[in-house]
Amino acid sequence: MGSRETQIREFLHRAGWDKAQRAPLAGDASNRRYERLRQGPDGQGAVLMDADPAKDEDTKPFVAIAQHLAALGFSAPQILAEENSAGLLLLEDLGDDLYARVIAAGSADETELYQAAIDVLIALHRHPAPQALPPYDPALMAQKAALAGQWYAGGSANPARPDADHPAATAIAAAITPLLNAHASAAPVLIQRDYHAENLLWLPARAGIARVGLLDFQDALAGHQAYDLVSLLEDARRDVPDALQEAMLAYYIAQTGQDPAAFRRAYALLGAQRNLRILGVFARLSLHYGKAHYVDLIPRVWGHLQHDLTHPDLAPLADCVAQHLPAPEPEFLERLKSRCATIPTP
Repeated sequence: MGSRETQIREFLHRAGWDKAQRAPLAGDASNRRYERLRQGPDGQGAVLMDADPAKDEDTKPFVAIAQHLAALGFSAPQILAEENSAGLLLLEDLGDDLYARVIAAGSADETELYQAAIDVLIALHRHPAPQALPPYDPALMAQKAALAGQWYAGGSANPARPDADHPAATAIAAAITPLLNAHASAAPVLIQRDYHAENLLWLPARAGIARVGLLDFQDALAGHQAYDLVSLLEDARRDVPDALQEAMLAYYIAQTGQDPAAFRRAYALLGAQRNLRILGVFARLSLHYGKAHYVDLIPRVWGHLQHDLTHPDLAPLADCVAQHLPAPEPEFLERLKSRCATIPTP
């Protein structure tokens, strides 16, 4: 028995869950691993998070954000047991009713679900970001946007490894930085950063903001109010109808009293920044981590990016993208897939 499995069994024993039946749960793009546990005559459930520190994972941010969200009345999973030094958590099991799943099954109204998710953001944004959260400031956002040049453009072409100083990466950072400085400097709120239909659970037996179960928020930062909104509505994994996107954006603006023109500009800019980052991340997941299926999501992300860049105030960034980033034509995507798991980390 491997040492990691021994650690897990000892942790479960100390937590009183050593007799539980264990089954794997779908993971995410990280090195974290999840299992569903069932024990007792009533099938009491919990979720094991295995975030091995040897794989550069850390459970402490998840615990801190979960406790912060729960204290504000949001449905983050309760921490049932924790051993942060070992990277092990036992979490409340919030069930299987992911937004993406219940919408696809037709078992819940899409508009109701999205409005509930936006009500969560409205309520969350009434609170300042925790002081301990690092800022998602223009410098860091520009660095993340440049991943599109480094990995999406550079990684598909460079025979050895993508270069952080690739001309496309440098140009994107230079084009987006002044826009972020000018239009994305509102008072920061807690941004979960992966706020979308595969990280939200529908809990209709609960009331108000607690009807939305929250997952995958351990990478939270302090950022602009529009960031999680655009993460939700410009989903990389599913198509949100255009009319619903517009209705929900207008709903958020009306409920929060935002200046419509300024907020829509920030929404488009942060959407462009996020989608540039995702292009780079998805390319890296294939080229370095061997997860080629993320390449199949790139055309949708590219479509979101092109839509964001139609905002007239983003013209300098639109020109930069047109000059430096190739469109995801089938030949280009096949080249990304053909180099799957061949590139070491720069």
